[in-house]
Amino acid sequence: MKREAQIALTINFGNGGSLSPEDLLLIDFIRKERSILGAARASGISYRKCWLMVDALNRTFETPVFETHPGRRGGGAEITPFGERLIALYRSMERRTRTATAAALGELQKATDRHYQKRASGAAEAAPKAEPRRARSRRS
Repeated sequence: MKREAQIALTINFGNGGSLSPEDLLLIDFIRKERSILGAARASGISYRKCWLMVDALNRTFETPVFETHPGRRGGGAEITPFGERLIALYRSMERRTRTATAAALGELQKATDRHYQKRASGAAEAAPKAEPRRARSRRS
């Protein structure tokens, strides 16, 4: 099965924060599930990683992306108006990136080796075996 080449847009900001396709996936799951735990379950991302991603996104921008409400019964999370704007801006950038790179990406796709394998067959066996270290003699 031949897959087409794809562009994945990751934005690395000057303050060290970033915005990636995985972040947008999490934002979409939180929007749908209205909780970080629900998003973790639905996405297959660990709860801890989801919390770390939410925290990183909220710290990246001056305005929070998420509003979180702690608590077992009344808790949850929602996307802020800024978070909604962030999604719209990112999706717009994705569309423009795909349009701008389509011809070059198509040319690169045609140049790829259709028999490519991520790992050469037999690579594990062909790897050189490490020689055991020899003990050093201690000098007095």
